[in-house]
Amino acid sequence: MTAADAAPAASVETALAHAWQLLESRPDLAEAQAHEILAAAPGHPGAELVLGMAAAAQGDGAAAEHRLDRLARAQPRSSMTWLALARVRAAAGRRVDALACAERAVALQPGLPGGWLALADLRFAAGDDDGANAAYLEHVRHSARDPVLLAAADALARGDLPEAETRLRARLAREPGDVAALRMLAELAARLGRNDEAALLLEHALERAPGFDAARQHYAVVLNRANRHAEALAEIDRLLERDPGNAPARNMRAVVLGKLGDFDGAIAGYESVLARAPDQWQVWLGYGHALKTANRTAEAVAAYRRAIALRPGFGGAWWSLANLKTVRFDAADLEAMRGQLRRTDLDDDARLHFEFALGKGLEDAGEDAEAFAHYASGNALRRAQLPYDAALGRERTRRAIHTYTPAFFAARAGAGCPAPDPIFVVGMPRAGSTLLEQILSSHPQVEGTMELPSLIAITRELRQRDGNPETTSYHDVLAGLEPADLAALGEDYLRRAQVHRREGRPLFIDKMPNNFAHVGLIHAILPNAKIIDARRHPLACCFSNFKQHFARGQAFSYDLADLGQYYADYVALMAHFDAVLPGRIHRVIYEDMVADTEAQVRALLDYCGLEFDPRCLRFFENDRAVRTASSEQVRRPIYREGLDQWRRFAPWLGPLEDALGPVLTHYPAVPPPAQLPAWGEGA
Repeated sequence: MTAADAAPAASVETALAHAWQLLESRPDLAEAQAHEILAAAPGHPGAELVLGMAAAAQGDGAAAEHRLDRLARAQPRSSMTWLALARVRAAAGRRVDALACAERAVALQPGLPGGWLALADLRFAAGDDDGANAAYLEHVRHSARDPVLLAAADALARGDLPEAETRLRARLAREPGDVAALRMLAELAARLGRNDEAALLLEHALERAPGFDAARQHYAVVLNRANRHAEALAEIDRLLERDPGNAPARNMRAVVLGKLGDFDGAIAGYESVLARAPDQWQVWLGYGHALKTANRTAEAVAAYRRAIALRPGFGGAWWSLANLKTVRFDAADLEAMRGQLRRTDLDDDARLHFEFALGKGLEDAGEDAEAFAHYASGNALRRAQLPYDAALGRERTRRAIHTYTPAFFAARAGAGCPAPDPIFVVGMPRAGSTLLEQILSSHPQVEGTMELPSLIAITRELRQRDGNPETTSYHDVLAGLEPADLAALGEDYLRRAQVHRREGRPLFIDKMPNNFAHVGLIHAILPNAKIIDARRHPLACCFSNFKQHFARGQAFSYDLADLGQYYADYVALMAHFDAVLPGRIHRVIYEDMVADTEAQVRALLDYCGLEFDPRCLRFFENDRAVRTASSEQVRRPIYREGLDQWRRFAPWLGPLEDALGPVLTHYPAVPPPAQLPAWGEGA
């Protein structure tokens, strides 16, 4: 070929590439470009293919099939032509013919991802589930060659989620069965905290491709994150049936078993993983958590220490040691943590764990000023990760006060589920709720479970009923429900809690402290449930929260002023329920429990309708699993040393005292309503 011949050929190929680019967005322009190519190069097969695809994109199926059928006869080894013909015939409802074309396309070019996707969709529509699954998996295997999915994956990797979402939604609008795109969009939704959407997308993918293990593993993660632990376990077990050596799935299974309360199973699972891969520092951490919860403290310490030995910069393991509350760091430990904090390459998550852990170590050593400085640094880092709007929190309190009036409850008298099973222990975190749970669960009629997510999940679903969950108050939705709906919600709560009731006792404890915000909901849907308010001196309680790095939630706890406002709002809300539902809530003042344990325990059991049992006074002998930060403390008799520990840090607690206001000066009594912020500020 001469240079003169090469130039027109190059220009034709350039024009053809341009026509292909136009097909998706402007098929009319692609068609015009193809006609120009054919004028210069009559019969050019690439231009003929573009014309056929452009006709299909513009809704002229008959013209598209006529041109593509003719081209397929002339170019019988063109996989792209057979694929285009398959799509046209499928759109016309001729699935049998379309299926034959798609099979021809992938036979000619086995690495053609679009061909496998078309074949999979056709088999799925025909009810050939096994064949569809196999074809979808081939599509996933070859999807790395798909330029659209590659571009979306690149945007995800760069963190450009809007671009990734735009590309993926456009792809799914054209190809709703693209299981690879469904999984990628689910990953994006999960990153944005849209767990329900992520779960739905993955369900669609797995319906089409049940063998898509990557999607199933991601689905298990999403279910676990949504506190749907039993469902997550079922998905993990399906994965392990297919691949018993799947180490991430085996580790996740141990995590989920722990959340379901099967700590023996969780420990055995971690040990199985570590037997095969003993250098997995993150697995040692999970193993330590399970051992701690099962009251195997010495082994938990050894597991955390093993994680640190494998990865000295693993701040989470250092904090886990500190969070046992009974471990005392020596000088070498303190210097090791200081050394890590001097690093310039330490990420914020590791750094904040070291700050909290070192603060605890220095507090134990009596270095209060330096300890507070590290607590403050850790809180500042965590506050930046979890922004909190105290004004919004106060407005929610006001909304609840305005909603739950005597008239509200009078209108719903006799409604709800009558089951007396739940005992809700509510209040501020770090106020003694774990101690009350340990005392009550020492009674043979009462089972301790955990901080159940069930009630919060119900509030989330109530908001979603309105269609605008981000701005809707679930209190307003609740106010519009019929008595039968309230009973159904109570039964739904019991169903969700059932998986955590392993001992068959008639009563069980839900000790999610933040449920104090949902007392109105509890009374409306479970009018015979018991509600116990655990209350502790505001400075002791709030400073204990300030020293605590919570694994999740509690965004109010990372700033002293926010803590004070949150505590004051809690007192105001509980005072409201004391006024509108007299005697409904039993309050336990922590300092009273320390001063006269037997009298307080007798009153507590009497409120719950239980006979006195001396085992409740020897709660520290109860070897049940305890999951909270107080797990080691409630395994010892009640002690007075912690009552005034906050006083050593009084010089730095001014912002907290100011935010608490009259709530501090009146404790343990409650200020008059006019002095309570959520009541007195124009409420």
